[in-house]
Amino acid sequence: MTDVVDARTRSRMMAGIRSKNTHPEMIVRRALFAAGFRFRLHRRDLPGVPDIVLPGRKVAMFVHGCFWHLHRNCRYSKLPATRRDFWREKLMHNAARDRKVIDALATLGWRVLIVWECAIRDVVRRASLSSDLDAWICSGDSYGQVSGFGIQ
Repeated sequence: MTDVVDARTRSRMMAGIRSKNTHPEMIVRRALFAAGFRFRLHRRDLPGVPDIVLPGRKVAMFVHGCFWHLHRNCRYSKLPATRRDFWREKLMHNAARDRKVIDALATLGWRVLIVWECAIRDVVRRASLSSDLDAWICSGDSYGQVSGFGIQ
């Protein structure tokens, strides 16, 4: 199967994908602020440069795109029909890097929360995002995920 757009257009589209201050990240930041949390952004001194950090609680948060980070069993995490080998390798590398970063943060005593894109896309889940984030942060759990499937 061939791509539906030419190579130059695809390159321009891919170059426009941001890694910081994305729409999902902004939604999570607003939800945290609404829940009364204050935070720092993109701490370069921590492994993986977490999207959001609550230093006083030692919580590092990542807002992951379901496609880019291979969210299992998620409808937004589908391998493209073109260049399957390239994408499989790239996305598996992303997922492996994520696991290493989580382990490194845990070794340093940080708690890690992953907020998946599907939790933000779903209107019902988004409505409870502030309370879900508050519940996890106050729980003391060392690792968690917020997704379209709930808090895990």
